[in-house]
Amino acid sequence: MDIVEEIKARLDIVDVVGEYVPLQKAGRYYRALCPFHSERTPSFYVSPERQSWHCFGACGTGGDIFAFVMRKEGLEFRDALRLLAQRAGVSLPERGERREDDRLQRLRAATEAAVQFYHRQLLDSPEAAAARRYLEGRGVDGEACRRFLLGYSPQGRGALCRHLRALGFRDDELLEAGLALESEGGLRDRFHGRIMFPIWDERGRAVGFGARALDDSHPKYLNTPQTPLFDKGGLFYLLDRARDEVRRSGCAVIVEGYMDAIAAHQNGFTNVVASMGTSLTERQVQLLKRYFPRVLAPGQHRVASVVASGRPPERRLGKLVLALDADTAGLQASVLVNETIKDAYGEWEDTPRLGPIWTQKAVTVAQNLGLEVRIIVLPEGQDPDQVIRSSPQRWRELVEAAEPVLEFRFRRAAESRDLRDPRARSELVQELLPLVDALADPVERAHYLQRLARLALVREEDLASLLRRRRRAPASEREGSPPAPLQPARDQREDWLLALLLRYPSLRADIGEVREELFWDSANRQVLRAWQGCRDLAELHQSLPDELHGHVESLISLWTRFDPSWDNDYGKRAFESLLKRLEERQLRAEKMARAAALAAQDEAVADRLSLLEEALRSWHEKGKGETGPAALLVDDLELGLRLHRRKDRTPGAQTTG
Repeated sequence: MDIVEEIKARLDIVDVVGEYVPLQKAGRYYRALCPFHSERTPSFYVSPERQSWHCFGACGTGGDIFAFVMRKEGLEFRDALRLLAQRAGVSLPERGERREDDRLQRLRAATEAAVQFYHRQLLDSPEAAAARRYLEGRGVDGEACRRFLLGYSPQGRGALCRHLRALGFRDDELLEAGLALESEGGLRDRFHGRIMFPIWDERGRAVGFGARALDDSHPKYLNTPQTPLFDKGGLFYLLDRARDEVRRSGCAVIVEGYMDAIAAHQNGFTNVVASMGTSLTERQVQLLKRYFPRVLAPGQHRVASVVASGRPPERRLGKLVLALDADTAGLQASVLVNETIKDAYGEWEDTPRLGPIWTQKAVTVAQNLGLEVRIIVLPEGQDPDQVIRSSPQRWRELVEAAEPVLEFRFRRAAESRDLRDPRARSELVQELLPLVDALADPVERAHYLQRLARLALVREEDLASLLRRRRRAPASEREGSPPAPLQPARDQREDWLLALLLRYPSLRADIGEVREELFWDSANRQVLRAWQGCRDLAELHQSLPDELHGHVESLISLWTRFDPSWDNDYGKRAFESLLKRLEERQLRAEKMARAAALAAQDEAVADRLSLLEEALRSWHEKGKGETGPAALLVDDLELGLRLHRRKDRTPGAQTTG
């Protein structure tokens, strides 16, 4: 007998299922309200004879004991096998991974012990009085602290290490679990003087911490680093407590902060999770997808009807609702085109970003998985925590009225621009066209293409032509696949300019001239933003997430290639030269985008040249010379002549330009 059959022989499906739902005897069967969807009349049946279960209601699915545990617990088969084998007292064959499993169990045990240590410190330690006052001021009382096992890390740098060593954990285990750091004086605690939020995986196993400073320390929030247990790009805070309600309601609400999620659960909104301080990732979307119920369309509630119709069952869309504060929403609405394109079609990055908790790529992945993404924009100056605690009914209304993500993007993009200005309409096309192109549903894509044409005052056929020209790679010709990436290759001039700013303190006076939009690489943009508020490199490292420390080191490594003579005025001259070239690049990119939209809508040549005149005036006012704009003007004159001939051309006439 193989392992699977032996487990089935030892376990009774009625006993296992009965641990999750109350079963009632019904003849030869047992029945209950289905645990996978909401219903009033029992349609979930368990057969002791066949050792199987089936839902004859909306789910229309069934299976054996393994299928039930996999679906109920959100497990892969291997994990369900281990869980049921342990229950049945069946020993799984020894494998090479057994040692790895033992190692991970030790790391989990150390992390769980740290959870309990920090929790006791918060409840009992006089040193944690300030932490308790802060939490009480945020509406988190003692009962809530115990419910969510909140903790406090002592100021002393070795308290946790001493405690865990006394429990028998080795130094290498504390380091690997992300609980400790190596220093000149030996091992020390990673966290100290902070409120501790334990992070659990979807199965409720402790994997790490989020830690909030109580003073002006930077960063304000500090997470456990990447470890064999902790991968913040694949976790949600409180998902282990939210998954049943997500499964029942078919809706998951994603907020940014730990306190937001705690406030929601305290007030009965138990389908809320927090995004761990990162942009929403593809892995997080895939993780949530497990917990959305699959529901058949009306009339397809029995297997026979599906077979007879020859059509697969339709599914009700699960909903991802993203809560954005007003500042984040405004930032997302005005995102530059190169960021939009990278988020929609570029390689996925888990690097935390300031601003939005979502990116278009994650949204596209969710839509392709059959999930509906909606947006909540919170009242000005309020976060979810404040809204929920002041008015739970208002929060309920905001969730119910959440706006489909593309509706949100269209509305915010239009509201943030004066669409009487051709330049603004060009930017609108630049921002929204890639999002329309990413839609897999051709009907939905046609609807939004028509809407974009009306907003931009261009012909729908011309926008469709632009879309077709974007799809040149063979893979992008398949329906629903993204076009080939349009993001330019990495421009080393950005790295050199940042390296100069980091190397020469005298250039700090000129940092105001460097606009963020000149940097097309998001890592460079974050470093520039952080450097503007830092005094030295040590402070810069503290203000940036761990994932960007390596990038800063690569910028510093460029110093070895600086000529020693640059310590005089050559560093300044190199800075000005690089800045001028990046401004030229930005101007040319904007010009090309405007030209594409203008060509599509047959705008008058005079309008086109007026845009360049504005750019030239801006360029000369800044004293940057004539070299770059002169070349751009020649290009634009040629474009203008082609547009002029095109307007005079009759159907079938030969092109002359």
